[in-house]
Amino acid sequence: MEGLRRLEYRGYDSAGFAVLDHGGPIQRHRSVGKVEALEQQTTDQVVTGGTGIAHTRWATHGPPSELNAHPHVARERVALVHNGIIENYQTLKQQLIADGYSFASETDTEVVVNLVHQQLESGADLLAAVQQVIGRIRGAYALAVMDRDEPGRLVGARRGSPLVVGVGFDEHFLASDVFALLPVTQRFVFLEEGDVVDLRQCSMTVFDAAGEIVERPVRASTIDPESADRGAYRHYMLKEIHEQPAVIANTLSDRLRDGRVADSCFGPAAEAIFEKTRRVQIVACGTSYHAGMVARYWMEDLCGIPCHVEVASEYRYRVRPPADESTLFVVISQSGETADTLAALRDAGQREYGASLAICNVPESSLVREADLVLMTRAGQEIGVASTKAFTTQLVALMLLVLALGRHRGMAESEQSRLANALQQLPHQVEACLQLESAIEVMAEHFADKHHALFLGRGAQYPVAMEGALKLKEISYIHAEAYPAGELKHGPLALVDADMPVVAVAPNDELLEKLLSNLQEVHARGGELFVFADEAIDMHDIPHHLPLHSVDPDLAPLVYTVPLQLLAYHVALLKGTDVDKPRNLAKSVTVE
Repeated sequence: MEGLRRLEYRGYDSAGFAVLDHGGPIQRHRSVGKVEALEQQTTDQVVTGGTGIAHTRWATHGPPSELNAHPHVARERVALVHNGIIENYQTLKQQLIADGYSFASETDTEVVVNLVHQQLESGADLLAAVQQVIGRIRGAYALAVMDRDEPGRLVGARRGSPLVVGVGFDEHFLASDVFALLPVTQRFVFLEEGDVVDLRQCSMTVFDAAGEIVERPVRASTIDPESADRGAYRHYMLKEIHEQPAVIANTLSDRLRDGRVADSCFGPAAEAIFEKTRRVQIVACGTSYHAGMVARYWMEDLCGIPCHVEVASEYRYRVRPPADESTLFVVISQSGETADTLAALRDAGQREYGASLAICNVPESSLVREADLVLMTRAGQEIGVASTKAFTTQLVALMLLVLALGRHRGMAESEQSRLANALQQLPHQVEACLQLESAIEVMAEHFADKHHALFLGRGAQYPVAMEGALKLKEISYIHAEAYPAGELKHGPLALVDADMPVVAVAPNDELLEKLLSNLQEVHARGGELFVFADEAIDMHDIPHHLPLHSVDPDLAPLVYTVPLQLLAYHVALLKGTDVDKPRNLAKSVTVE
């Protein structure tokens, strides 16, 4: 149950477990909703056993229901849990129905458990059955399977979805995330793509995609087991917003020396790679994509390096121009297991890019293990589905990359020093933003009865506006869209009226006058403006504005995103939504 609670941030529309005792039947319990509902269901029941599997579900095939919840069981003999999507399940399902199997759920997973049962009935043992079945299924999966007739044994398999083995003392565990297992072990084996693992109480055997026995190293996790504690905060999201000064300082620690970024921060081969880099390709999803968009402005303005940014799910499937050895391929992901981003990295490895660089928050993740270079964001465990501290630390990491590449592209030392000094001031400047929370809480009251909002920004603040709109829609369910402010007259201005709040970010930069003209267009049409602006800007004619301390214009995106996070949080509180676990969303998107 503790493991499920720790994984609930990854999926929470239903939960279930199955436990097997020697000589007894499979004991299965499932419920709709959160893990708490499952726990209440089993409070007065005695469930014992030495082998078990459990799962929190994020619905893909079939709506949340007890029948669709995992584990799935085939004919009271085999129990299985599954993360991922089986793409050819309909064809396999029809074959199984023809063979006499029936189905109780709408899931693709039930096909897999029936296939395993079919192989067992034909005489295979559990390991052989799983190995044969994964040869027939297509798609992404992380599987954990147990057989009533082989108590004390679990078989796991992974392709496209993460799976890790926890190594205890005379005990072994499987999980999709090390975080689930930290209360019982900090020693882990990270399974590679295509691996199958045969687990028993005191032994573990790993087979690679070719079926050969292989040794995978046991690694000690550096994640703090206590990082799941909310402390005095009402929600994880609020805690993580307030952790940003500290985690930004962690991201910077030991990486700036005498106003310069050491190439070695990215890996031993970084200097040679950066020396030949002439272009940058960034691929990411969601919030990480917004961080990449900010970095594009920095790369091109500060380094003179052409930078292209693309959503990973689009990059994978479009006709792409030829890669070349002067292009650095950069992937960004909080979890390091984002399916589309990971697939893009693997695709890049088959092409002629100069090298790949992963910017990530999880040191043991697939993305980190497979990239040529790595820069960890050091944000610590992020539980809230709506990303906050991961975003700001990604921006810090990207600015460090800009400084490193800029030095190789002739950036003046004075410019490097200016940016390095500005980075060092960031924790204090973000802390100053957090002191404005009570004023932002008052501002949020104006959104309580609203259903739509517009966010505006110019230049590098446009991606910040996109991130602000994403935060608001994610956790308050208010429909929010972001636009470059100059695009107002090209359509969005038609939406502006007294019921459409318009949020803008206005640092004191070279685009300020243009932005102010755009805001006047909104004001003249009766729109209700909410502006976060540099304290030096005269905003007396805008009732809802909040002055922020002056910051270096190039690093303003890092600071101006914080009040937008707080605004979204307090609006969601007023709306009464589940802040940490918004509907229909999961923290780590490990399927397409």
